Amino acid sequence: MNYKNREELRVTVDYNYMMSKSLGDKGISDAELSAVADKAAKAYDYVAKNRGRDDLFMGWTELPYNQDEIVADIIKTADKVRKKFKYFVVLGIGGSALGPIMAFNALKHLHYNELSDEKRNGPKFYVEDNVDPVRMQALLDVIEPEKTCFNVISKSGATSETMTQYLIIADILKKKGVNLPDNIIFTTDANRGNLIKIDNSYGGKFKKYVLPDGVGGRFSEMCPVGLLPAAVLGIDIKAMLAGAAYMDELCAKGEISSNPALACAVLQYITMNQGKNINVLMPYSDNLKLIADWYCQLWAESLGKAVDYDGNTVNAGTTPVKSLGVTDQHSQVQLYTEGPYDKVITFISVGKYATEMPIAHGCEDIPDVGFLGGHTMQELIQAENKATAYALMRAGRLNYTINVPEINEFTLGQLMYLFELQTAYTGALLNIDTYNQPGVENGKKATFALLGKKGYEGQKAEMDSAPALDKKYTV
Repeated sequence: MNYKNREELRVTVDYNYMMSKSLGDKGISDAELSAVADKAAKAYDYVAKNRGRDDLFMGWTELPYNQDEIVADIIKTADKVRKKFKYFVVLGIGGSALGPIMAFNALKHLHYNELSDEKRNGPKFYVEDNVDPVRMQALLDVIEPEKTCFNVISKSGATSETMTQYLIIADILKKKGVNLPDNIIFTTDANRGNLIKIDNSYGGKFKKYVLPDGVGGRFSEMCPVGLLPAAVLGIDIKAMLAGAAYMDELCAKGEISSNPALACAVLQYITMNQGKNINVLMPYSDNLKLIADWYCQLWAESLGKAVDYDGNTVNAGTTPVKSLGVTDQHSQVQLYTEGPYDKVITFISVGKYATEMPIAHGCEDIPDVGFLGGHTMQELIQAENKATAYALMRAGRLNYTINVPEINEFTLGQLMYLFELQTAYTGALLNIDTYNQPGVENGKKATFALLGKKGYEGQKAEMDSAPALDKKYTV
């Protein structure tokens, strides 16, 4: 694709409907923005100073620049996979699954797997991101495992969900006489972990890609975790990385007025401190529907923290909510417009859709219908987008819009990097560790104990000795 004329494909942020000039006393004043300018500059400096540091899990910041050799190898591997296999399946969970499925949804035909082989021009694509047995059986009902390339994604190789998927698939392949390295690619740690042990047991025969030390799962779409599946689908991964680098360039200053990601972070930070504890992401595009799922993990897992760096109990974060325009105008917007003043709505607006789809003339004798004729579906969805933002503003509801000129690899790279930087800046403003997830660990440990994993006997004993559940609270 041609992404050289970058300015025409520039992703921008319009936050007029966040400001008091539009919303009166419900909005943010210029004085309030100025009051946090120094703190915002310090947050920017913190992220800039620590770029690329693996010990702080900020290696994601350098992914647009340091992967030339890896990208070249991924493209070669993807070409082989496309020629050899009928299906490509990602086995993973969390960021290992949400990123690949988000990019697939954004950049490929919305009914890709249903297209004919000629129109699809690549393997059918599936992502297994759960351990629901019905879901696994459903996958097995529609693929032929011996004709499938499986990409197992786990840094430690100890992720229970991913390794459960692997064990089931490996057993099926073995029973069909398949040599596992012929049908499986690992994305994992460079030197350690259970997938490396499995590879060693096969004499190092598995094709492997590295999930870098300084890149956490929710920031991993632009490393081999996301790049390999994307390349297998025929997505231009060089353009995606170029888009991320362009957004990085656009965010190279520490002033709110000239850094779109910092502006988004500050808007969320100010409203967070005002008690706005719900963060709605509402793209007006079915292709961008799943970016809201990806964003929910990025935001929630990064910012939902009990304590700050000074040891203060802060219980930071806001609750991300995924919404889809126009669909959720008919299910959620009533609440956004007239419910509690506890939300900030972020719209993603598309300037040019892949097709316009003209609306035919007809029903001229029925004015409520006839007026639509002669317009296009693109006009309609864009009008509804603008109208919803305007109606929310008129009701005193905070909202801002991220404008995407069109949906392609270059703009998706910009959008992902914008959200990642916004999250990093917000974490710095909150003085929290954006990159850990201690709240996830207790649930993992309890699961290990219930399934009898060695070393978790104490946890099992603790659970067994917990007060019995009172039957009177069961109805």
